[in-house]
Amino acid sequence: MRAIVVRQHGGPDVLKLEEVPDPTPGSEQVVVRLRAVGVNPVDVYIRSGAYARKPPLPFIPGSDAAGEVEAVGADVKTVAAGDRVFIHGTAAEHIVGHYGGAYAERALCNLQHVYKLPASVSFGQGAAMGVPYATAYRALFHRAGTRPGDTVLVHGATGGVGLAAVQIARAHGISVIGTGGSDKGLAAVRESGAAFAFNHSTPGYLDDIARAAGGRGVDVILEMAAHVNLDKDLGLLATRGRVVVIGNRGRVEIDPRQAMGRDAAILGMTLFNISDPDMASINAYMVAGLANGTLKPVVGREFPLADAAKAQEAVMEAGAHGKIVLVA
Repeated sequence: MRAIVVRQHGGPDVLKLEEVPDPTPGSEQVVVRLRAVGVNPVDVYIRSGAYARKPPLPFIPGSDAAGEVEAVGADVKTVAAGDRVFIHGTAAEHIVGHYGGAYAERALCNLQHVYKLPASVSFGQGAAMGVPYATAYRALFHRAGTRPGDTVLVHGATGGVGLAAVQIARAHGISVIGTGGSDKGLAAVRESGAAFAFNHSTPGYLDDIARAAGGRGVDVILEMAAHVNLDKDLGLLATRGRVVVIGNRGRVEIDPRQAMGRDAAILGMTLFNISDPDMASINAYMVAGLANGTLKPVVGREFPLADAAKAQEAVMEAGAHGKIVLVA
């Protein structure tokens, strides 16, 4: 099969399309013929060697994808060849050896990483689940303890995680304010359920957010670019508000008094710290959300598998609109 293999950490040019052996399932494993593969910023950090968890070399990037079950192990009863599925994780947690990841034509998966994909959901949308929706759910509920009736600001709502957060929050009775940098992206934020959507490149947009929150501040901020926004975020919080830092690319100076006067909290998170039971509950939520229509992933751009380097460059660009996927 064809797969993108990383043999050394570095820039996008280390992503090489190679022929590797087809995987064979163990007794409780599944081989999925992938049709679409999700591209996440964390894939870039891992490829470059900048991430805290560096994989053994060589490895195949990626953990999110969708396709059809091609082969099952002898003890697999819940899925069968031909079933449409999406995957969130692979047999080696996407970081070990040639069979490690999802940037490939086939993936070897443990059964707990494979979920039925409704006929109404495209493979591209299935590949857009995984990391973005799990990250958004964990940030909203596991870290920030967001409750129905709260107001949430998604600061950078037009990408995969941002749109996922908008949809999940609205499904739980939470009022959402979103920001983005393009008209197309802001339209997607509104369509996903945000009550307000503001362009963060427009002067005075912070005042617009404050007015939209009714003058009391927002209860929770999901922050995709803390190196730019964290100090501003603290001034937008309500009393006992929380900022969850999801994305950051550098150091930032803040005024701690903004947090002190509000009894505010700044919370960090990474999906890799989640427990297995918590991840299982999130995956169950994703399956239900796709089935009942409350979760509607937005695919922004598609690239051929061979153009994985271009896709990883695109996922780091400003002005995101939905999820970037590879077509395998």
